[in-house]
Amino acid sequence: MSQRLVELEVLRFNPETDAEPTFQRYAVECPEEWVVLDALNHIKETVDPTLSYRWSCHMAVCGSCGMMINGEPKLSCKSFLRDYEGVIRVEPLAHFPIQRDLVTVIDDFVTKLKRVKPYLVAGEARPVEAGEYRQTPAQLKTYKQYTLCINCMLCYAACPEYGLEPKFIGPAAISLAHRYNLDSRDAGREARQQEIAATEGVWECSFVGACSEVCPEHVDPAGALQQVKIKSTLDWFREHLMPWRRT
Repeated sequence: MSQRLVELEVLRFNPETDAEPTFQRYAVECPEEWVVLDALNHIKETVDPTLSYRWSCHMAVCGSCGMMINGEPKLSCKSFLRDYEGVIRVEPLAHFPIQRDLVTVIDDFVTKLKRVKPYLVAGEARPVEAGEYRQTPAQLKTYKQYTLCINCMLCYAACPEYGLEPKFIGPAAISLAHRYNLDSRDAGREARQQEIAATEGVWECSFVGACSEVCPEHVDPAGALQQVKIKSTLDWFREHLMPWRRT
């Protein structure tokens, strides 16, 4: 198993004791097939147990190990050391407050996610005896892509609008709202529109497209936001110019 000396420059910050963040450099021998998360685990286990960061599955499923790696939002469990040369700089996700070291405070994202009702809203109550809400393969295909979101928040770290305007609901939350709006079993679009079509919603998006570029699951949140804009525009035309066609 081939190994090489890897240098990681990791942001350290404890708001209870530190006036501002600093960088600490670690040099460790790592196998070539390791990812950045493996190197961080090795540092924590053998060099510095005080280092703090989030991770869980190590399989790019949970979305918890998102970090800025050489300035780019990445899942550290998918970022192979062999793809980097020189010192690897590791920082917490941009645009979020730092809780400690590489751990960010995600309360803002969670609050916004709740606002868009990211779950099925039934049109009418049905007894269990009535059976499943059936769907055709074609109906599933219309929204399946957007079900792949793992809430890793890389899109928020890449989004310049969220960095400039923190009130912006953001790409992941709007994409998930769009996923349920497209679902043939759902009847909650009108309630979600109050959030995603408002001033702090989709119209804050300037279509830079960085959110889709960094998405590890290829969800294409930028495309979802543009589709929401089109549907919201049609809503406006129906309401103001064609009231007889309101839905």
